[in-house]
Amino acid sequence: MSTRTFRVTVRGVFDGLSDAQRAELLSHAAEHDVLRASFTREGHLSYDIAARPAFTFRFLDEGEAEEDILEATERAETAATAWLTERGYAHKNLRSTAEDLSQAPLGKRQRRAAAGK
Repeated sequence: MSTRTFRVTVRGVFDGLSDAQRAELLSHAAEHDVLRASFTREGHLSYDIAARPAFTFRFLDEGEAEEDILEATERAETAATAWLTERGYAHKNLRSTAEDLSQAPLGKRQRRAAAGK
């Protein structure tokens, strides 16, 4: 059986940040900039706290069956919640989306490469 790659995005909103928490997030904003966002196994956090209190975690996971995407989504949500909780960041409106890359449509370049052109 082949391995499937999943991209899981967990979104939410920081809730009731103290001034110290906001300052801490702002001090690390460059490493969490949306332009540096990527899907990683450990999860990559991005936010622009100066603009709005929303955040996004991006996770990369794998499975062997289509159903494994549900477990991957659960692992991502658990990891995101743990990261926020460990740092004392309250949050709300947590929601996730997941994509099985084996089911993603091929782009124009990928279609040409697959056709051997």
